[in-house]
Amino acid sequence: MLNRRDVLASASATLGGAAAASLLDPSSTFAAAVGQRGLHFTPRAKRIIYLFQSGGPPQHDMWDYKPYLNKVHGEETPASVFAGQRLTGMTAGQSSFPVARSTFDFHQHGESGAWVSDVLPHTARIVDDLCIIKSMHTDAINHDPAITFLQTGFQIAGRPSIGSWMSYGLGNENENLPAFVAMLSGNGGQPLYDRLWGSGFLPSVHQGVRFRSGKSPVLYLNNPPGFSSRLRRDTLDRLSQLNQLRADEVGDPEITSRIAQYEMAYRMQTSVPELTDVSDEPNSTFELYGVDARKPGTYAHNALIARRLSERGVRFVQLFHRGWDTHGGLPRQLKARCRETDQATAALVTDLKNRGLLDETLVVWGGEFGRTVYCQGDLQPANYGRDHHPRCFTMWMAGGGIKPGITYGATDEYGYNIVEDPLSVHDLHATILHQLGVDHEKLTFKFQGRHYRLTDVHGEVVKSLLR
Repeated sequence: MLNRRDVLASASATLGGAAAASLLDPSSTFAAAVGQRGLHFTPRAKRIIYLFQSGGPPQHDMWDYKPYLNKVHGEETPASVFAGQRLTGMTAGQSSFPVARSTFDFHQHGESGAWVSDVLPHTARIVDDLCIIKSMHTDAINHDPAITFLQTGFQIAGRPSIGSWMSYGLGNENENLPAFVAMLSGNGGQPLYDRLWGSGFLPSVHQGVRFRSGKSPVLYLNNPPGFSSRLRRDTLDRLSQLNQLRADEVGDPEITSRIAQYEMAYRMQTSVPELTDVSDEPNSTFELYGVDARKPGTYAHNALIARRLSERGVRFVQLFHRGWDTHGGLPRQLKARCRETDQATAALVTDLKNRGLLDETLVVWGGEFGRTVYCQGDLQPANYGRDHHPRCFTMWMAGGGIKPGITYGATDEYGYNIVEDPLSVHDLHATILHQLGVDHEKLTFKFQGRHYRLTDVHGEVVKSLLR
């Protein structure tokens, strides 16, 4: 006789076995069903490249041109602008909040006439491909909850990352590469934890795989000395048998995920070295992306690898670049960050467009929040800093069915409050999912008795951003 536990374990094991089979054989019927889990209508994009600028890029100095600040530079920010909004502990105790204009000049570019700071000369050339959103806002005022919010839709750690939701909902296009890859660059700044590309309560097979610089882009992928590929294959076969016995006994789906991950790692032994070897790229590629594209670990190199991953069908590629936290010495720091990223960012969009990939690849650029209009600390003629500002900041998207050459939303003359078309993090996530053919309200996962989704109980697709 079977008790309730036996029945549930048996059912789970059967489903787990089917899931494992689908991961090992993507052509199977079950894999096709899993791959269509979140496909609710015809997608405009097949994949995403998310260029995350960790630390909070200062919108006043890059995108949100405010000539009025030249007139009120050095004056106290009016209380009416603050409107009772909370400040961080780093500036709440200041006795003075002087307005800081940007030291960088702005000019209009392209047929769209978008205002862009001179600190972004390369990105300025592609503004007609961009949808610039000046009215982003978030709920978090400090880095870790703000970054976690952008990545998972929730300020507290533990939820699946956006790339994991994509993997879970849409499956993989390439059986020899993971569906979700993360890469880091830049020094200093806020720490970036593995959970930012983790799968949370989703099956672990959907977690992001971090690519590193150096000879081993993926840890423990290469065979150790004296360990042949044939021996590794035999070892994995025996290990799979043992794991399957355990899966049949207890019905834990994580065991089948482990089997699938071992198999993926085996296939990646061949696919990853070929992918990360950029020696087959022509010189024109490095002229486009910049000399740093030849140096593993740099933002430019990661941007080039992101293009190569997207060419091979990787569903979600995320670049994290640190160092945008400009509490002080903003002019110097901003110049350095833009030197590291501007050319490669513009090159990636241009490269995708030239290869006919931009229409099916959604590129997203932005940080976790913006910066204040007032100066943090002492305001000096050629030096200033800005504190965190969640009330409004700028992001942009390109490709993937997004309207090009437009600016969405607007802020007040101080660039402190949104006055037109506010767009929340949940709205951004809903719109991104929509472009991949996913209804954000239907892509759910049941955990501890509740159906969760990336947008929680919020979010609306912003149709005016779409072609």
